[in-house]
Amino acid sequence: MKKLMLILLTSIIIINTSCDSEMDTNCTLESVAGLKVVVKDAITNELLPIDTSVIAQDGDYTETLVGLDVIGEISFLGAWERAGLYQVTVSKEGYQTYTTEPTIVSRDDCHVITQNITIYLVPND
Repeated sequence: MKKLMLILLTSIIIINTSCDSEMDTNCTLESVAGLKVVVKDAITNELLPIDTSVIAQDGDYTETLVGLDVIGEISFLGAWERAGLYQVTVSKEGYQTYTTEPTIVSRDDCHVITQNITIYLVPND
């Protein structure tokens, strides 16, 4: 009886192991940004240039997001493959500084899930 139970238990373990391997995810080698921020003028709706300061903070961790201008599409990327709870602070000369509510960056089996944020800065009077 003990041998039968051992064989049955071993079979269940082998079946479960093989099922798990079928569910493996094929992850890519790319690095994914956790945050993608677009900054616009609140009055004109125009994109602000890459010299805008965009800083993400998660607890003690602080990162200045990198501004990219791809054929006139300006965005700020950061938190590369880093899940967390981020507050984003945006500042630009001639505008009021703005800080977002906390944004959750989560991850799936392979990468973080990018959070797209659009921020409208109000010009100073």
